[in-house]
Amino acid sequence: MATFLTQEACPAIKNILLLDSEGKRIAVRYFTDEWPTNTGKLAFEKSIFTKTQKTSARSEAEITMLEDNIIVYKFVQDLHFFVTGSITENELILATVLQGFFDSVTLLLRNNVDQREALENLDLILLCFDEIVDRGVVLETDASVIAGKVANHSIDDGSTLSEQTISQALATAREHLTRSLLG
Repeated sequence: MATFLTQEACPAIKNILLLDSEGKRIAVRYFTDEWPTNTGKLAFEKSIFTKTQKTSARSEAEITMLEDNIIVYKFVQDLHFFVTGSITENELILATVLQGFFDSVTLLLRNNVDQREALENLDLILLCFDEIVDRGVVLETDASVIAGKVANHSIDDGSTLSEQTISQALATAREHLTRSLLG
């Protein structure tokens, strides 16, 4: 007899936030209707930022609680990374999602993780959200897998081979070879 996992049994993420050093949005994705209005979302982001801004989450992730939520966060340069889950969620899973998000952004921005680079590559960061979580359910936490999928998406968007890195070009060549062999 097969047993199926219900969505309630899977780890659930409420949101992933990337804020600047003043608490303003760079990229955010909400997966629940807990904050139905944009005003409510902005207020939540401000309260998270206010609560965490005086901490030193630069070397490793920190955990805090706010409004019956567990928030795992990390700061690097002028960027603040946050992952929120319910009060019953496992902190280690939230921390793993945060680390996967942070590491994939670091890979995609080629270790130049700052606000200017994040804004210039906002499309890649938004694709990271899609590869990590779907409707609150964690899909992937391995940064190299996430960055690889995001890089493939950006290659498929029509950039020329001269605009690709060597690894992206090899991935494209491998994909075309696979298609020709299977097709």
